[in-house]
Amino acid sequence: MSAIDRSHALVPVSAPAKPASGTAAILLIWLAAAAPMAVLAWVVAPRLMTPGDPLPGLVFWRLMVAGMAWQTVLSVIVLRLEGVPFRPAALARRLWLATPTWRGRPAIAAFLLVPVFAAVGFVGDDAASAWFQGTALGQTLAAHTPAFAFIEHLATPDARGRWDILVLALVSSLFNYGLGEALLFHGVLLPRMEKAWGRWAWLGNGVLFTAYHAHKFWIMPGLLISCLCYSLPAQIFRSSWLAVLIHAVEGVVLIVAVLAVVTGAAV
Repeated sequence: MSAIDRSHALVPVSAPAKPASGTAAILLIWLAAAAPMAVLAWVVAPRLMTPGDPLPGLVFWRLMVAGMAWQTVLSVIVLRLEGVPFRPAALARRLWLATPTWRGRPAIAAFLLVPVFAAVGFVGDDAASAWFQGTALGQTLAAHTPAFAFIEHLATPDARGRWDILVLALVSSLFNYGLGEALLFHGVLLPRMEKAWGRWAWLGNGVLFTAYHAHKFWIMPGLLISCLCYSLPAQIFRSSWLAVLIHAVEGVVLIVAVLAVVTGAAV
């Protein structure tokens, strides 16, 4: 080795700076996802609705899909700022898109927990929602929630034959259970939260995912249990696939319900 080489070897090479992964950064990412949804729901949507529209809820729903699509862009921005290479292997490691593991070993059997956590989420949410809606605050919020925000109000004869609603439901599911919410909260944020909060990341993720639903403020207390059912197994087994699949069970129910409405079976 030459003298020049030896002198270079003695100079420490500084690693490229990476964005902070602490609580402040996590909350900033959360706000960047939650704020647009609230603005689209309660500021933009009412202004775009046409008087006399028999299905004003479609305007609300389309804007919610746009908000979730923005979360895909936000996820890409965060990953770029972190310096994550956009290669399949690197993305899979960063986003926990891997086979569930337990104590360092593959745990394929963890997928058998998907229906268990999905059921706990459904039952828990229903029980919590029923309790909350019986309180004075719950009744007040329900009374002041615009009718267009309730997706079940789309189940009317006006929706029969509207196959565009089924297309909207499919696109909504893509960004809800795959590229938007699921990618950001369970792929980008949960691993980042584990670095900042350790073993309690699943709890923080569930709380923030619940609080994100300001566009559904009247049912937020009832969402906490299902949101925790997404994050807990994902962190335990270090696989966001579990959160995606548990969350996607809701999407299957949605598609079946929309299909029934569009074909006239449910109206």
